[in-house]
Amino acid sequence: MSFTTADVVKLRKVSGAGMMDCKNALKESDGDFDKALEIIREKGKLIANKRADRDAAEGVALSKVTEDGKFGALVVLNCETDFVAKNESFVAFAEKILNAALENKVENLEALKALELDGSSVEAQVTEQTGVTGEKLELSYYKNIAGENVVSYIHPGNKLATLVGFNKTGVDEHVGKDVAMQVAAMAPIAVDEAAIPQEAINKELEFAREKYRKEGKPEAMLDKIAQGSLNKWYKEVTLLNQTYVKDGKISIKDFLKQNDAELTVTAFERYTLNV
Repeated sequence: MSFTTADVVKLRKVSGAGMMDCKNALKESDGDFDKALEIIREKGKLIANKRADRDAAEGVALSKVTEDGKFGALVVLNCETDFVAKNESFVAFAEKILNAALENKVENLEALKALELDGSSVEAQVTEQTGVTGEKLELSYYKNIAGENVVSYIHPGNKLATLVGFNKTGVDEHVGKDVAMQVAAMAPIAVDEAAIPQEAINKELEFAREKYRKEGKPEAMLDKIAQGSLNKWYKEVTLLNQTYVKDGKISIKDFLKQNDAELTVTAFERYTLNV
């Protein structure tokens, strides 16, 4: 035999493939490590092609911030089954991609896929891991936030992750986490009403007018009633105007001001795997 157990272990560590797959690849390559690694990569491509039409709806959503707290990233790595999604190796691979995104402060999903990781692109690494897991894998989502202070939150189970950016440094840890959890629980669509596109506002107003018109409200009153409905909608869908889930008597805006009169949210990201 032209290779040792140590060679098999090394190949497994580099490729993430199973012991038998590594052993067979080394046999096929007559002990040539680089050729064996290429064999495993080609196997991953073959499996990926075979499973290209599969639905990769499971997976993990992870978020994290840099040590200085000024940059945060959120990634979603999909797979086919919850069994793989809960596998430690799969989660570790997703974390590896997330860490690479943070270290390089990657701008978008395309740049993340093209980023070099362990001698090949992240996209190629995902394809290789398809060969390891036997399931279709897909790096489907990536967002980041840069700011004075960024906080991350991952809901237990790795199916829901958030990022929140603040306008000031030194945000109290509990305050930051509570707001990040608010985003997770209440799924706002914007920081405040000013951040909602006018097109969406117009649609909401028209929806309200039509609703109350069908209820028989006077035509002359529809605009006023619709505006009242819009204001109520703002409280439901904008983070700063939402009721704070831990205290139903105040808004998130009030909660922040209780801790720092000048503190506010500048941006947020949220992703949930609807599985």
